[in-house]
Amino acid sequence: MFFGLYPIDGEVISWSAEKKLEWTDFKGAPQQNTSAAAMVASGITFSFSVKESSDRGYVSFDTNVEAHFYPNKSWYIKERANDYILAHEQLHFDLTELYVRKLRSQISKLKISPNIKKELNALHDKINIELAKEQYRYDDETNHSLIVEKQAEWSDFIKSELSKYVDYASK
Repeated sequence: MFFGLYPIDGEVISWSAEKKLEWTDFKGAPQQNTSAAAMVASGITFSFSVKESSDRGYVSFDTNVEAHFYPNKSWYIKERANDYILAHEQLHFDLTELYVRKLRSQISKLKISPNIKKELNALHDKINIELAKEQYRYDDETNHSLIVEKQAEWSDFIKSELSKYVDYASK
């Protein structure tokens, strides 16, 4: 699993409740000499624009927040791949979507101000740090999916958390 900031110059898959990842989506070269069976590269794509008026200052802002999967940076080792491992990797992508929803929720509470650009960037930075910690915790607690009971707990947890933020779901 890997997540972070990637340039959008390559292929991306946006998170969707209807579209689950398939092994054919993983197009990167597998890492050799690793115990990992697969790796998801996903991240939060974030942009914003602020409308300014010469006489009134900042008047409005728009944001775009997406959970993206990067096929060319994601890989799997065919001999180790199975549906269980794919479900583990899907949950990494689902975690990315959860933090997209959390960011959208936090943005919805912002008011326009002279500091809006700074506030938006700070929220984005904060949510990326939280996402990274949660991704690592997920792999640590499940031992990269090997602890079946913990994997099931995480699956239930992520599903529950996604439903709490359903109003901020990706379309």
